[in-house]
Amino acid sequence: MFDFITKRSFGINLLVVIALFFALALLFFSMLGVITKHGQQLVVPDVRGKNVNEALALLEKAGFEADVRDSIYIDSIPPLSVWVQTPDKGAQVKVGRTIYLTVNKVVAPMVKMPDLEGLTFRSAEMMLRSMRLNVGDTIYRPDFAANTILQQLLNGKRIKPGTPVPEGSNITLIISSGTGSIENPVPNFIGLTFAEAREMLSAANLSAGTIIIDPGVSDTANAYIVKQVPARMNDIGEFNMVRAGESVDLWLSASKPVKDSVAPQPQPTEE
Repeated sequence: MFDFITKRSFGINLLVVIALFFALALLFFSMLGVITKHGQQLVVPDVRGKNVNEALALLEKAGFEADVRDSIYIDSIPPLSVWVQTPDKGAQVKVGRTIYLTVNKVVAPMVKMPDLEGLTFRSAEMMLRSMRLNVGDTIYRPDFAANTILQQLLNGKRIKPGTPVPEGSNITLIISSGTGSIENPVPNFIGLTFAEAREMLSAANLSAGTIIIDPGVSDTANAYIVKQVPARMNDIGEFNMVRAGESVDLWLSASKPVKDSVAPQPQPTEE
């Protein structure tokens, strides 16, 4: 069967093999353009913002393969819409090239609320962005620590650090504007419950400073104020003054104090 090979000399067989190799190589390189679709290029269409199903159909119709590579959550675009495409729109690529898509998630992932209280506004803003949360409303309130975060709110309610919140949520920040420039008489908190005193403090744009609690107190909110610093009046009967944003120290007791029947009157000022 192989007589036609064995009867020939080794040199002739070698030449035949070499000729066959070059013929096959020539055929391969001549077909390489067809195999790799050389010269057949298409412009990548823009599918960003489109629904993922619409984007896949559009890309396949245009001669591309398409694949969802990743997902992300962006609250400003509809769910399942394309956020990023690779290669980008306008790129010239070969027919059949795979276009990779990053799609917006349907449900926002949950993240833990960071502790922003006490930070500067700039630091709080950077931390929120790193957690994929947004700065919502900013409300300024008098307090001695200017430009620091006093409270963090979600949907109008104070939110504790570590509470799971949806990514993309708008966080309202209560920010200190510093102390006010106008002095007013210190309110009288003696005899009020701690809950009543807190309401009065808030109405006067003041804050509770150090709270000293008597050992017999079991219900702090309903405990009575028996001492405050600064007091309503000083030793010579003049009103002590306080500015918005300052604090008042309070002493709490389980027993309501007995007020004097005659309160000290402020001294008249000399003309």
